[in-house]
Amino acid sequence: MFSFLKNSFKTIDTFALPEVDMHAHILPGIDDGAATLEESLILIEKLYNLGYRHLIATPHVYKEFYPNTGEIILEKLNLVRNAIKEKGINIRLDAAAEYFLDDHFDTLLQKDEILTLPGGFVLVEMSFVAEHPHFRQSLFDMQLKGYKPVLAHPERYPYLNQNIIALQNLVDGGCRLQINLLSLLGHYGKGPQLSAEKLIRHKLVSMVGTDVHHVQHTDQLYRLQRHPGIRKLLHRYDFENTKLSALSG
Repeated sequence: MFSFLKNSFKTIDTFALPEVDMHAHILPGIDDGAATLEESLILIEKLYNLGYRHLIATPHVYKEFYPNTGEIILEKLNLVRNAIKEKGINIRLDAAAEYFLDDHFDTLLQKDEILTLPGGFVLVEMSFVAEHPHFRQSLFDMQLKGYKPVLAHPERYPYLNQNIIALQNLVDGGCRLQINLLSLLGHYGKGPQLSAEKLIRHKLVSMVGTDVHHVQHTDQLYRLQRHPGIRKLLHRYDFENTKLSALSG
């Protein structure tokens, strides 16, 4: 549940972000997010200062550009965990992945070589140009194997983001939707902003993520905290983010 308890507020002129971020590119040197360990630590410290207490890193797994494996991701996770412990940042760090839907993902799925969010949730994305031709079959196959699909940033897909009926059908079919917080600021353009707002108003969003890749993103989140319109839109919205900490023990 999106927490608005008094101990979650940072100042009287901000509103609380969820304490769990389930979509962030903060492991160093393996995708288009943090390039170095130093940059990872800067991003993590900034997210901590924004009120986050549990981060789930989700590096891209996209064979053509980011051929990450579970072993690579978990090795980087341990590296960063040790670094934040040495630096004294009191934040919990876990890792899953953001999977690009393609034939490689289908192979990983069949082999059960998937890094999940707590509770068996699998974060997936598609091309911004066209829907994956077997998208719905992949969602069905995930559920057959006991996984729970989460579609990353549906508001950013121009071929999907204005089709509320199609998005409602995805939710009805067992797919969670995760929007990027920065979409609400218009960071990706007016279309994604309007779509994100509409998805919130239709109660179709299950999770929100920072999708942070660099310091400019965290700086935008400080601005978002002080935005009265976004405060009103998100007030008391029942996001599933904080449930993820309990699911992982």
